[in-house]
Amino acid sequence: MRIGKLTNEQLDRLILSKLRHTRSEVVCAPSVGVDCTAVAPEKGLAVLSCDPITAAESGVGRLTVNVSCNDAAASGAEPVGLMVTFLLPPSVTEEEIGSLADELVEAAAAANVDIIGGHTEITPAVTRIVTCATVIAQPVGDTLITPKGVREGDDIIITKHAGLEGAVILADKLPEGQTVLTPAEMDEVHSFVGLTNVVKEGLYCARRGAHAMHDVTEGGVLGALWEMSAASDCGIEFDFARIPVRPVTEKLCRHYGIDRFKLISSGAMLIARDNGEELCRGLRSLGIEAAVIGRALKKGCGGEVVSVDGRLIEPPEADEIYKA
Repeated sequence: MRIGKLTNEQLDRLILSKLRHTRSEVVCAPSVGVDCTAVAPEKGLAVLSCDPITAAESGVGRLTVNVSCNDAAASGAEPVGLMVTFLLPPSVTEEEIGSLADELVEAAAAANVDIIGGHTEITPAVTRIVTCATVIAQPVGDTLITPKGVREGDDIIITKHAGLEGAVILADKLPEGQTVLTPAEMDEVHSFVGLTNVVKEGLYCARRGAHAMHDVTEGGVLGALWEMSAASDCGIEFDFARIPVRPVTEKLCRHYGIDRFKLISSGAMLIARDNGEELCRGLRSLGIEAAVIGRALKKGCGGEVVSVDGRLIEPPEADEIYKA
């Protein structure tokens, strides 16, 4: 396609006409010629977060919504609006842009968030679709929940399973005609895309006394544990054997020679709270897999994350996905 912005006709036909506007807090929705939006949160505090999607080759629209909304939900905040930028290579087709917008709209509806603005441009600066989104959210409670809130003795809970998003990316990188995964296993991995949103569990836990939450993104479960420990200045002890991992994820990680516990895992979340088993039962009643994997140790030990068999976890580096 022609380098530069989409024409007004293309922008309206491929993207803007598909957007749904359901949030009463959004007072100025996107349209051709309107360069700004406006949001009036019902509460005085607005929570914002921004994330790019650069490594995915499928499910880009869904991940664009979920990754940003997950950050808000992990703060106990309900997403209201999303600003989205698409940077598209010259090889992109109108059909691909339309499919990207369809994915975006579907994921936004699932997260109950409005797409309230952004930018779309064809540019030779990228060789595949790159997106970046900023979410505007409002807390569901009286206080903001952050990874700093871990308390000594808290149970550490994980939802869903390790390597969730990374497995999808790795499967999509397999060559055509691959024999690493069976067709059934490939279908299973692609079903993980529908699990990459944590808004439901984030808001549920925020309303039920979570002390701290942290979504598991780059750096995987071990990276998220270390970051939660460092942020709260509280040591954490955990059990590798309790961290849920799907066999198909383990199979992909063996094929690529990477560590499943250091693999990007959007869709999984860490939660710190007393009586973690009670919270897990509540999450399971919603159809959300959850398990207690460890406990918080004493304060003054930020960054000290140790497994029950004595392995000390180092600070996170580049995600394992980049090895592939």
